[in-house]
This record gives sequence, structure tokens and C-alpha cells, in this order.
Amino acid sequence: MNEELKNPLIEPGELPAFNQIRPQHIQPAIERLIGQNRAAVSQLAALPKHDWNNLIKPLELMNDKLDRAWSPVRHLNSVKSSPELRDAYNACLPLLAEYSTEISQNQTLYAGYRAIESAAEFTDLSPAQQKTVTDALLHFRLGGVELEGEKRTRYQQLQKDLSELQSKYENNLLDSTQSWQYLTQDQSELQGLPDYAVAMLAQLAEHKELAGYRVTLDMPCYLAVITYADNRKLRQLIYEAYVTRASDQGITDKIWDNAGIMGEIVAKRQEKAKLLGYSDYAAYSLETKMAASVQQVVEFLDDLAQRSRATAIDEVRERQVFAESLGFEGELEAWDYAYYSEKLKQHRYQISDEDLKLYFADHSVINGLFEIVARLYQVRISQVENEIERWDEAVGFYRIADHQGAVIGYFFLDLYARENKRGGAWMDECVNRYRIDGKTQLPVAYLTCNLTPPIGDEAALFTHDEVITLFHEFGHGLHHMLTRIDVPDVAGINGVEWDAVELPSQFMENFCWEREALSLFARHYQSGEPLPDELYQRMLAARNFQSALQMLRQIEFALFDIRLHQSAEVSTAAEIQSILSQVRDEVSVVATPSINRFQNGFSHIFAGGYAAGYYSYKWAEVLSADAFAAFEEEGIFNPETGQRFLQCVLEQGGSRPAMESFCCFRGREPEIDALLRHSGIG
Repeated sequence: MNEELKNPLIEPGELPAFNQIRPQHIQPAIERLIGQNRAAVSQLAALPKHDWNNLIKPLELMNDKLDRAWSPVRHLNSVKSSPELRDAYNACLPLLAEYSTEISQNQTLYAGYRAIESAAEFTDLSPAQQKTVTDALLHFRLGGVELEGEKRTRYQQLQKDLSELQSKYENNLLDSTQSWQYLTQDQSELQGLPDYAVAMLAQLAEHKELAGYRVTLDMPCYLAVITYADNRKLRQLIYEAYVTRASDQGITDKIWDNAGIMGEIVAKRQEKAKLLGYSDYAAYSLETKMAASVQQVVEFLDDLAQRSRATAIDEVRERQVFAESLGFEGELEAWDYAYYSEKLKQHRYQISDEDLKLYFADHSVINGLFEIVARLYQVRISQVENEIERWDEAVGFYRIADHQGAVIGYFFLDLYARENKRGGAWMDECVNRYRIDGKTQLPVAYLTCNLTPPIGDEAALFTHDEVITLFHEFGHGLHHMLTRIDVPDVAGINGVEWDAVELPSQFMENFCWEREALSLFARHYQSGEPLPDELYQRMLAARNFQSALQMLRQIEFALFDIRLHQSAEVSTAAEIQSILSQVRDEVSVVATPSINRFQNGFSHIFAGGYAAGYYSYKWAEVLSADAFAAFEEEGIFNPETGQRFLQCVLEQGGSRPAMESFCCFRGREPEIDALLRHSGIG
């Protein structure tokens, strides 16, 4: 038998065979699957009449098989990158983009979906099936199905180009991040760093068989140095390395400069939008979101900025005055902000991240998270001990069962930062829930973070922010895994408007602040003593420390994103920089160094799914804060409230508009009051 026919990507089964995937197998496998799908699509298109069973059902099967084959490749490229894997991944991107565009532009399939929607039998379909059809018709139109001739051909090329450019952007950022390091054998350079951080730097050096201490740009390392290092030159060094990644200002190799790639991405997105009749890409993007218009988004962000600005100015002034009281002379620079903010927080509230880390050992946090979910939704999470293939020995695999013991989903949990793993935290789909021919394919999620790794044989100790990150991503995972929708295009997060998809994730963050929830996992990693009440009260008091500055920071990113994609003529790095500078002049209350190239590493919008949608974090935060307010009113572990949220939001996935799901839970449309209260902003 031909080697490629034995490839685990061809028959992936319920779980990917990670250890059997070889880079040389990937492209032949994907080509074969695409070829099979094309032949099947041709047969479907030739049918004289289309209905759910002879058109949509076979398309679902084809899409599911291709998704399950590509999912582990996409995932491995993010968590265990290598030159060979990257080459194979990149070779498949244009193939997948071309195939996807072919399907989107297939006029016979489009006509089939339209016929199904207009048929009398349409009302016999389930609400999830009906939503699948209406969503598909929108995606056909957004995919260029109504384009003809040169416009159709040009759209196809743009889709291929964008797929490759976005991957190149992400690769440049990873390579630039991984290539930088600072080595020292003089521990006095690290004065001010907590013991765990010094041990982490020593372990990073040991991993490379180097003596002394190794400073990298991985997030746990960067945050430790920029927040605690008394050595101002070291703070400046790591700050400048971090904010110039993948840029012409960078300390690392200029071959990873993302400047030209950004310009191409934005220009091609605008061209794509105009081909489809939109004024700009932002208007095109909002077709699949809750927000009705770009103007509504901008007004929403401007309103939050105005509410936050005066408080943020006070916060900057307080930090400057406090630094001067410690002997600092002159204006604080960007590499001083986190350092003196932490000093001020410790002074004002007598609390630091280091005080709290002792109570957030990895195993306790995970077990507590599982217990919170159990109380909320009457489900049970347990680790699967038998041999499940994983990409790293630190990865865990778990099952979720309902209150009757029936398994309803699985997930991989990859917590710690390491080499050749892209930064950030995310949830991705491994397998979608799908009921076919009387059998249910259970959902499987990848949950990925870059948290502080264990030092030696000790448990990993997380900052409170890292705990929040874990809870956030688990919220996404629950949305994917607890769905009861059996139609894959609207199961879990699929079909959910992008500016509502953060609701379940941001909702889960709230439990990181509640005493009743913290009592389940916040225990001293050595003694097992619970988090002392006086420490908890100080933590709570510091919750909104510099919250206005944090609000403005997120608004800055969101306004830059929406204005960038609203500016139809932007095509160069200089024009992108100009838009960002204008937004900063309007929104920011602190100076940004001229070398800062934040945009060159803003992968959310240039390589991820948040283009003209970064505002979604704040938009969905209104939903999540208001949703959690119901638990504050009725009891955070009130089983009836938990079941209502489960049934109205999590189980429904994208089977209906997000506003309907929210109103089902809350009994009304969302209000902004809870967000402002949680943020300490009047």
C-alpha cells in the first residue's frame, strides 16, 4: 500500500494520531482529501433537485473529514513548530484556500441552498438546520459566489494570497521572538526578581546547556523582568526587544520584518471587500457580527474611552509622583511603567503577585476550576489515564461527563510556555460535535496557554492574571464542549457572531475574584492553608488598580483595528503607523517610544480572526459582566442560574442569534452598568 494511504490524516479516527504525523505525509494527505471532496461536489451539483439529505448532509461529512485531518496539523504548527512542519503547513494553505473559495463560489451549490430555504419543507427543518442554511447563504455571498469573470478570478487569488501572508506574519513573529535572548552569569543583574523568576531564568539557560541565566521574550519571562527587575537597563533592553519584534527596529534579524506583509494584508482585504460591493473591509467584517455598523462600534469605544480618560490621567499622575517619592528623576519611560505600577500597588494595598502565587499551584487551580464547572453545570471532569497520543509529555487529556455519567466531550490541556510554541493563549477545535446516521461524534478541544512552567520538581505557581487566562480559555472550551447542537456548522462556537464569542470566556474570569470560588482552589502550595481573608481583601481592593489605564489600552487596540480596516486606501507600513499614532494621540494618556512597533506583533488582527473585530473583547465584556450579575444576584453557585446559563447560552452554540441566547438567560437585552461597576468606572 502506498505510504500516504496509511497516513493517519486520511482516517484520523476520533482523536489525532499526533506521534504518527510526519511532515512529508501532510501535503499528499490533504491533496487526496481535497480531490475526493471535489469529485463528490461535482456529483452533488449534478443532482436535479436538492434537499437537506442529498446536499447539506454529504457536504457536512466532507467538511468534517477535512477539518479533522487539518486540525492536528494546524495545531502542531502552533505548539511544536519545526522547519519541516512549517513547510508542509505552508504548502497546504494555498490548496485549502483555493478549495474553500471554490466551494464558496459554486453557483450550483448556492442555488441548492437557496432552493432549500425557499421550499415549503424548510419549516420542517430544526432551528439549528435552518440557521445553518441562512448562515451558509451569507457565507456564499461573502465568499464571492455572485462575482463573475475577472472579479471572480481575482477574489480567488486574494484568498490564497491572504492565507499565505497571514501565515508568514505569524512565522516571522514566532521566529523573531524565539531568536532573542540575553545571557548573564551575574545574578546581581537580576536583583528585584522573585526567587521563582531567577530559578526560571536558570532553568531556561540549563535547557540550552548554558551557564548562568537566560532571559527570553516568552511571556512569563518578559513579565517577570519588566515588572520586577531593579536593573533599569535590563528592563529597557527586554522592553525594546519585545516591542520591536518582527520589525525594522528590532534587535533580531530584519528578515523577519512584518512591515511589508502588514501593508499587503490590509490592501488585499480592502480589495476583497470592494469586489463584493462594500465600502471597506470593516463593513464587510461586520456582516457576521452583532454590531450593526462601524459607526456603532466607534461610538461604543469612544463612550468607554471618555468614561475612562479622566481616571486614567489620575492613575498616570499617581504613578509618576510615587516614583519620584522613591528617588526617580525625570519622566517615567515605557519600560518603567510596569515596574513602578507594581511598586505602587504593593505600597497602597500591601499586596503583590508574588504574595498570591503561593496560593495558585497548577494542580490546585485545575482541580478548583473543574469543581467550579461541576457546581455550575452538574458535569464531572476527569483525567483520562490510558495511552492517548499527545505532542508533549506535559499535556493532559480529560473527559467531561454529564450528571448521569454520560461522556459529552474531551479536551487536551497544554498549559506551559516552552520553545517552538507560539505565544498567547487560545482554544481551538480538535473535533466538532456532530450527529450522523444515529451516532454522535463528541466534541474535542485544544486548550493552550503559555503559563509559568514548573521549576525542577516543584509545582508550577501561577500569577492571578495567569489563573484568569486559564479560566478565560476554559470558558471558550466549555462553549465548544457543552453544546447540545448536533449540526456542526452551528454547534459550539460555530455560527456564533464574533463579537459574542467571548461571552462564555470572559464570564468565567469572574469566578477568579469570588471568595466562594477561590476557597475551592486558592491554597498555599506547601502548607495547604487557604488564602487568608486579609490577603483576599487586599486582592479585592487592588482589583481595579489602574483599570482605567487598562481600559484605554484595549480601546486603543480596538480603535486602531477598526479604523485601519475602515481606511480603504491604506497599503504601506507608514500609513498603518500613522493611523495607530492618530489613535494614540486621541486615546492614550502615556507616551509610546518611537521605536515601538506594536502593530508588527498584533497577530490577533493580522494573522488571527479578529480583523475589524478586536472591539469584540469589550463588546462581549458587556454581555459577560451583565450575565455574571445574575449570579451575583442569585448566588454564584445557584444551580438554577447555572442551568439557565448552560441551556440558554452554552448548549445553544450558534444555532440562533447571540442576542436571543442572551435574552433567554437574562430576560432582557444587555446593559453596560455591570461592566462599569466591575471596572470601577463611574
